[in-house]
Amino acid sequence: MQVEILTPDKTLFTGTAEIITFPGTDGSFQVKENHAAMISSLVKGILEVQSANETVKFDINGGLVEVLSNKVVVLV
Repeated sequence: MQVEILTPDKTLFTGTAEIITFPGTDGSFQVKENHAAMISSLVKGILEVQSANETVKFDINGGLVEVLSNKVVVLV
């Protein structure tokens, strides 16, 4: 799935992922390929993007995530 992680100033990450782990308001959760459409708030924690050959971690202070048609947009 396509992933974009954005801040007000810049793009932190653009690429593809197999699994993304988020620090959600009600606990951590994962999004995988063909996930149902959703919007969720995020809290301070580690956002982890896993692709076939690497894992990238971001320390975030909160934000929002939108999942729609195998595209994930994260605003932090």
